[in-house]
Formats: sequence, structure tokens, C-alpha cells
Amino acid sequence: MEATLFSFPSSKPPSPSLTQTQSKTLLTRPTNPFLSLTPRPTRHHHRLLTIRSAISRTKKEQTVETIKENLENCHLLAGIKYKGLTVKQFQDLRKVLPETTKLIVAKNTLVYKAIEGTPWEALKPCMTGMNAWLFVHSEEIPPAIKPYRDFQKEKKLDSNDFTGAVFEGKFYAPGDFKQLETMPTRAEIYAKLLGTLNSPASSLVGTIQAPARELVMLLKAYVQKLEEESGGGQ
Repeated sequence: MEATLFSFPSSKPPSPSLTQTQSKTLLTRPTNPFLSLTPRPTRHHHRLLTIRSAISRTKKEQTVETIKENLENCHLLAGIKYKGLTVKQFQDLRKVLPETTKLIVAKNTLVYKAIEGTPWEALKPCMTGMNAWLFVHSEEIPPAIKPYRDFQKEKKLDSNDFTGAVFEGKFYAPGDFKQLETMPTRAEIYAKLLGTLNSPASSLVGTIQAPARELVMLLKAYVQKLEEESGGGQ
């Protein structure tokens, strides 16, 4: 007997062929993110970023506190343009500065944060460019400025001039520094005062009460002490 093959129609309609657009979509479908070669940020990575940010913030706060501490008993604060100076030059400069001065390199924003709301805020015009800051903890201003002037001349650092300074609440621009550099020292002021007291016009001092004569002697002794200190520091 001969077998007969029967074909029955499928209950499912035939799938239409993929269009060109559909094929393109399939080809450009994003890959499995778990198989991607680019690593995703981990918790450890985020923790490191947080720690670095905290360290940076702490350093900034410490810098502001250091500036505030150096403003105590400070008589003059000056900015120096330090762009181009080498580490070696900074080290050499610190060696020639008097013990009564301190040189600090800090960002303008941090310095301004420390001086804001104080008489030192007059230094605001200096808050441009790259500055090093000279804190003078002595009433003797010319001897504190002179070492940098000598260093500047010796190293031929004409472009690294003072950017300004504040003394007794007043701002001194670079062109006004001659006033600070020629300011009389305490010894010179007292010597001038003694010269006035010892002049003929002040011969009355010899005839007045003893306390006045003792004051003159005290002033003389003080001037002598200042001169000795000045001579020992040179």
C-alpha cells in the first residue's frame, strides 16, 4: 500500500521577515552592562574620594588658622609676588630673613578668609596672582623689609616685587614702600627725642624736679640698649 503524506496548515501565522530597520536595531542593542569593560565606581572608590575631600578641607582650615596665629602681634603684613621663584630660592630667602619675620605661601582665598572683618582686610588689593606673605612681628619695619630687598637685588628678581602691605591699618601700594623702608627705628626716634631734651631750649630740665631728670636718664639707657640690640643683630 502506498503511503500518502498529508500537510496540515499551522494554526500560527507565519512570522514576517525582519525589516532592515529591525535588523539594525538588533545590531545596535546595548551590550550587557555586567560584561562591559569599563569598571563602574565602587563603594571603595566613593570612600576614597570622600577621604581626600576631607583631608583637603582640613588642610585649608589649618592654613587659615596658621595665618590667624601669625596675625597675632603682627605689625606689618606684606604680599610678595612669588611666581617663578624656585624652591631653592625660597629656602635661601627664609635663611636671610630676621627671626621676627615669617614667610608663608598660601592661596589668596585662604588669606582673605583669615583677615576678613579685621584691620588687615585693607590688604584686599593684593588678592590677585600668586603671593607669598611676609609677617613682621617687630616694630622695626625697615630692618624687616631690607633683607628681601637685598635678596631681590642679588638674585635679579625685579618682577618679584612686593604687591602691597598693611601697616597700622593702612594699605601701602608697591609705589608707597619707600615710606616703609625709610621709616625711623625706635632707637632713632628716642635719640631725636633726647636731642630735643638736651637742647638749650630744654635746659629747664636741669632745674625741674628729680623725676623728670630720672626720665631722661631712663630714656638714655633705653636708647643705648636699643642701639646695642641693633648692633648685635647685624
